[in-house]
Amino acid sequence: MSAKSLAWGAVIATIAVLALWGISADSKDSGAQVGIPPETVADYVHAVIEADRTFYTVHIVERMQKKGVMVASENWRVANTLPLPAQFLMESGELAAKTGTIVRYRLIGLWPINQQNGPATEFERTGLEDVRMNPERPYTGIVTSGESRYFQAIYADRAVTQACIGCHNAHPKSPKRDFKMNDVMGGIVITMPLGPQAG
Repeated sequence: MSAKSLAWGAVIATIAVLALWGISADSKDSGAQVGIPPETVADYVHAVIEADRTFYTVHIVERMQKKGVMVASENWRVANTLPLPAQFLMESGELAAKTGTIVRYRLIGLWPINQQNGPATEFERTGLEDVRMNPERPYTGIVTSGESRYFQAIYADRAVTQACIGCHNAHPKSPKRDFKMNDVMGGIVITMPLGPQAG
C-alpha cells in the first residue's frame, strides 16, 4: 500500500474516531453529548473527497488529455491510462475501507453506467432523488441493519468538467445521454456507524 493511501486512511480514521466520540460520549456533568455531530463529520469527509476528485479531474485528467500526454479510460489497468474521475473516487473509497477505517463512501447514481453503482436501498434511491432536486444540501438519516445503526449522508455529485459529461453522454451503456455542466449526475454516499440501538 502506498504512503498516500496510508495517509488518506489515517485522515479518514481520525475523522471517524471524532465522529464516534462525538456521537457516543456523554458529559459527566450535564448528560449532554460532547464532540462533533455526525452531520458535521460527514461534511468534513465530503469536503476532502470532493476536493481530491476535483483536483484529479481538472489538474490531472483534463490537463494530461489536453496536452496529449495521456488519456483516461475505463480500462485503465489494461490500457495503462489514467482512471476516470469516477473510478478514482471508487478506488479511493475501496482503499480507505482496506485501511480498517469505519467510514465508508462510494459513488451512486440513478443512471449508472455500471449497474452495481445504482442505489442499494430505498434510502439511497430517495436520497438521490432529493439531492437531484435540492443539490445544495445533503440528504441525511439514520439507517439500521440488524442491531447496528448507521448515519448516512448523500451529497449531490455534479458534472464539473466536460470530461464527466462527454463520458456519460457518449458511453454505449449510459441510460442518460443529455447531461450538461453542473447537472447532478449522482451522489456520494458517506456511511458511519453509530453503535447499537438503545433499548
